[in-house]
Amino acid sequence: MLKFFLFATLVAFVAAAGHGSDDDVHAEVKQLKSDVRHDGFDIALETSNHISQHSSGDEHGNIHGSYEYLTPEGEHIKVDYVADENGYHPESAVLPTPPPVPAHILKAIEYIRAHPPKEEKGSHH
Repeated sequence: MLKFFLFATLVAFVAAAGHGSDDDVHAEVKQLKSDVRHDGFDIALETSNHISQHSSGDEHGNIHGSYEYLTPEGEHIKVDYVADENGYHPESAVLPTPPPVPAHILKAIEYIRAHPPKEEKGSHH
């Protein structure tokens, strides 16, 4: 439940800090659904200023969800995520990605796989 509280706080912060127009100041909740059960929860929030958040969690603390909003420039941002025992894993077209692995590194890795090191004779590890 702590993960949910932290995430809800993050969404509220992003919504408050990321927007400064009059529409945002006067935004209203269009939909709020909350179903908290002994085996998990489902929550949905939508506001009049195009902010929405949907998430589901299970009894083990695993959460799957998404949130989306419009930037002040009008760009639609959507982030899907999973939060589980391995951490928070967001996916979005707007998140940075690592550069591709250079071809010479890929070639070296393939060579190492094809030619594993040989054990030395007389070695008793």
